[in-house]
Amino acid sequence: MKFTKWQGCGNDFLLIDCREKELADYGAFAKKSCDRHFGVGGDGVLVVLNSDKADFRMRIFNTDGSEAEMCGNGIRCFARYLYDNHIADKKKFTVETGAGILVPEIVEKDGVVTGVCVDMGEPVLEADKIPMAGYGSQRVVNEPVEVAGRKWNITGVSMGNPHCVVFVDDIKKTPIEEVGPVFEVQERYPKKTNTEFVQVLDRQHMRMRVWERGAAITLACGTGACATLTAAVLNGKTDRRAEITLDGGKLNIEWSEKDNHIYMTGPAVQVFAGEVEA
Repeated sequence: MKFTKWQGCGNDFLLIDCREKELADYGAFAKKSCDRHFGVGGDGVLVVLNSDKADFRMRIFNTDGSEAEMCGNGIRCFARYLYDNHIADKKKFTVETGAGILVPEIVEKDGVVTGVCVDMGEPVLEADKIPMAGYGSQRVVNEPVEVAGRKWNITGVSMGNPHCVVFVDDIKKTPIEEVGPVFEVQERYPKKTNTEFVQVLDRQHMRMRVWERGAAITLACGTGACATLTAAVLNGKTDRRAEITLDGGKLNIEWSEKDNHIYMTGPAVQVFAGEVEA
């Protein structure tokens, strides 16, 4: 099985093109190939497929073999692969995902690709659609809860996948490796959750770290950055456009007042290409 290795802000993936022949078990392939000691190593596997609803279809599998609805850093890498390999013949195209049809656009400056901007659609804020249990259809904003024996305030957002955004005073003093696993399996999140721990620096800048559902701590999470800006605006902490610094790089996120969509712009870089047993 030929693959390419990609990273977006340090969030790294194996990308396999299965438009002509699909694998029997993508989850098993992801668990084996993403192992950083016995496999290639990665935060997940991106699968290129044909679609009857959009120009292309993307599936995402986590390191534990589970399938994710969406991956923000992943879709930028996915789009760059299609464009660089002349599979997509235009800079802007549609991609079918588990979170719906999204629209990435290649960003160029002086003929050189500098990144990818993705229309991530509208954030979902109704608790029962995130899903979050026990809140009905209301928004969950700055809700006090107890997790891992401590009190926190959480804001719930879905970008096609569930997020729990927690604002903290000092990101360096937040023990993410200890509390992240507990946040992931909260009963109020029946499908588990990604958790973003965020320090607001000013109205245009934030520092974010993430515990990803099914992948643990990663260097970046694109949908998490989108959820973070959404939560920051809902809590009155930032403007509708901000730069978010993650462990592996920076993303620019905007919540447009024109169409209520979230726009994410950031890098997508091929690391290497290779071949692995399927």
